[in-house]
Amino acid sequence: MTKKNILLLAGDGIGPEIMLEAKKIIDWFNKNKKLDIDYSEELVGGASYDENETPLTDQVLYKAMDSDAVLLGAVGGPKWDTVDFAKKPERALLRLRKEMRLFANLRPAICFEELVSASSLKPEVISGLDILIVRELTGGIYFGEPRGIEPIENGERRGVNTHVYTSKEIRRVAKVAFDLALKRNKKVTSADKSNVMEAGLLWKEEVQSLYDEHAMYKSISLNHMLADNCAMQLVRNPKQFDVIVTDNLFGDMLSDEAAMLTGSLGMLPSASLSEKDKHGRTRSMYEPCHGSAPDIAGKGIANPIAMILSFAMALKYSLNFDQEAELLELAIKLVLKDGLRTADIMEKGKQKVSTTQMGDAIIAKLDTKK
Repeated sequence: MTKKNILLLAGDGIGPEIMLEAKKIIDWFNKNKKLDIDYSEELVGGASYDENETPLTDQVLYKAMDSDAVLLGAVGGPKWDTVDFAKKPERALLRLRKEMRLFANLRPAICFEELVSASSLKPEVISGLDILIVRELTGGIYFGEPRGIEPIENGERRGVNTHVYTSKEIRRVAKVAFDLALKRNKKVTSADKSNVMEAGLLWKEEVQSLYDEHAMYKSISLNHMLADNCAMQLVRNPKQFDVIVTDNLFGDMLSDEAAMLTGSLGMLPSASLSEKDKHGRTRSMYEPCHGSAPDIAGKGIANPIAMILSFAMALKYSLNFDQEAELLELAIKLVLKDGLRTADIMEKGKQKVSTTQMGDAIIAKLDTKK
């Protein structure tokens, strides 16, 4: 079996705590399923800034680009609020995405049947929910130029960001959405603001054009929806959606909203993928949807499931271990079925467990499935 190399970037806040549980899972698979996954660890975000005065060193970037997959915990926190904008912990994420060319961000919003009552929505609204949001990740307003803050007359200042997309950027992420929909329920909703933004109009036209040009997509139902309406529909009737494809800004917002439909950000993973290079290789980064949660860091109460499910996505999309990914997902479902809960998903009558105890319980379930 070919050795696989993963780079672990625990980051800040609860990142190191949840990454520790992911490492235990990797070690279990190496030992019990004879996988040959070699991992190394490096600093990123605020932890890297404290050590190196930069949130991401060139050395770590090059290591990430040479890895079969990158597993990232979380970055940021109030400790670094006064740091120069160019050196804030979050800039590490943006640089990794840009330099690794991770243009497609996949964020599943799946409601585990055992956690239906943890959602703020009625059980009948979210029971059986399974949405996949495909977010464009390297274009749009987060990367567009010109950008900055500049002085103007009367002692005021002006902040400028540019929302810009090209046909290629739109079509390649739309292709990812259509290809994934073919393996799911064959329904794609494209969310934009074509009614007020020229870039939004281009988005709508290019998505439609790609759909019209390829006969293989004719079995898919394509629907265009304004992004603000999509936000409303996600809480009104979320099960109408299968795959949602949208730009960087709207994807950032809609994916967080969709995540909370399931009851907790602590449950949901994400994957960021590049195009295949000339050697057929795809770069990738996997991370939880939640942030660094500095308010609970060090308390041992963080939910590690999103981090562990991020590794499951890496097994599936980058390491070609589909059966192992399914086994890990099953183990998590069985733990939840047993009534174990971290603080963020705790319900009356369930057993509250720590970060470490949740990781150990998942490994115990894996042991029963050797």
